Amino acid sequence: MADEERVLSKVPEVTLVFWIVKIAATTLGETGGDAVTMSLHLGYLVGTLLFSAVAVVTIFLQIRSRRFHPVLYWSTIVSTTTVGTTLADLVDRSLGFGYARGSMVLFSLLLGVLGVWYWRLGSISVVSVSSASAEVFYWTAILFSQTLGTAVGDLVSGLNGYGYGGGAAVFLLALALLAVFFRWTNADRTLLFWSAFILTRPLGAAAGDLLDKPPSEGGLGVDRLLVSGVLAVLILVLVVTVPQKAVNSSCQSEEMS
Repeated sequence: MADEERVLSKVPEVTLVFWIVKIAATTLGETGGDAVTMSLHLGYLVGTLLFSAVAVVTIFLQIRSRRFHPVLYWSTIVSTTTVGTTLADLVDRSLGFGYARGSMVLFSLLLGVLGVWYWRLGSISVVSVSSASAEVFYWTAILFSQTLGTAVGDLVSGLNGYGYGGGAAVFLLALALLAVFFRWTNADRTLLFWSAFILTRPLGAAAGDLLDKPPSEGGLGVDRLLVSGVLAVLILVLVVTVPQKAVNSSCQSEEMS
């Protein structure tokens, strides 16, 4: 199998199911991260170290694999979004960066990764992931976007009394606008993809907090471990039962479809 076929076959087509699973995964990242750091009282540092180890293993296996494995791919997504939750909380809360400053730093780092990726390989489209180096950039960008999303989700939810429900509504509206741009304009598909990919993370952060935070803090007070278990089962069922094809060159103009 050629190198391009081998690597491209490990990246799924960006379909409606992709976005549904992505949102569920980002919500699981929030509730799962909080379950370990808060409910189990392990703290942000221990949680970050624990989930970082899991993320390193899954990313390594994903890059080393010879073809697309849906369960492995989505396990890697979940691991990066979970470590993104604990890392953002560690930086913003424990280290005192604050949500606004933490978000700006993380956004700059993400832009830096995407910029270097484009400078080195000429494209940041998922369709162009045709080498191990491109896949390293791909997962690094995803990790930064997941961490950024947590910080932005907490930042917006705390603004002007929006609360977690209001924060989730803001990000849903933003995603709807991106869908309008995709459907009725010729806006760059790669830009739309990364914008949507980033925005699904704060949506998941706000939705997760809405579900598991106590009513005194504006949440519904559902047990974090229960929410995380239900989301994990939902993701597994979708990944196993709904066929997912590997991305190929015919997807280049339909990156958000």
